[in-house]
Amino acid sequence: MRRQHLILDADDTLWENNIFFEQAFEEFADFLDHRHLTREQVRDVLDSIEAVNARIHGYGSKRFGRNLVETYHRLAQRPIAEGDLEQVVAFAEKILDHPIILLPEVEETLVHLAERHELTLLTKGQPDEQQAKVDRSGLGRFFRHVGIVKEKEVGVYRQLAEARGFHVPHTWMIGNSPRSDVNPALRAGFNAVYIPHPRTWILEREEVTPPERSRLLHLERFGELREWF
Repeated sequence: MRRQHLILDADDTLWENNIFFEQAFEEFADFLDHRHLTREQVRDVLDSIEAVNARIHGYGSKRFGRNLVETYHRLAQRPIAEGDLEQVVAFAEKILDHPIILLPEVEETLVHLAERHELTLLTKGQPDEQQAKVDRSGLGRFFRHVGIVKEKEVGVYRQLAEARGFHVPHTWMIGNSPRSDVNPALRAGFNAVYIPHPRTWILEREEVTPPERSRLLHLERFGELREWF
């Protein structure tokens, strides 16, 4: 098999991530205890705030904490005390304390892939927070390069290919997010592997729209990569 460049997403592709944000939201909704809005309606307000702020301020647990505070300011039905805001921020800060939970078959599959191909890890978020996850996961040894970016857009993929000397027709992006992993990589001329996660963040969901003549694999499990690469 021809040696290829494989770029892998991290959160919800290699390890669990969004479930911890969902847990933090559930604690926040309990604390807010809104008398009229359902949890789904509270979530809609938070999602709208995150959609605006993510483009400006980026991602990560600290940014999520600020979004929860903004949501609390907007929806709280009682006078807001300083202790209330500290508690809201604490829901997000707990995310950093969760252990890394690798998804099934990740480590053995990375062993297989690293022997045959050159692996790059590409993740978005706060650099210190994302690097800490890589370090705690113990998976950094499999990757020739780790990139942490503010956003995964077409230009970012093209810059990565140029900087790392990737031969684009034999480069694959592997991830769970249509918005950040699959669609922009395909538009940049890469191939892509889409491995859906049942709890992918709602702002990362969109229809997968491969351009004409692009190469797209849709797999159910991370371990299936061993059958293709």
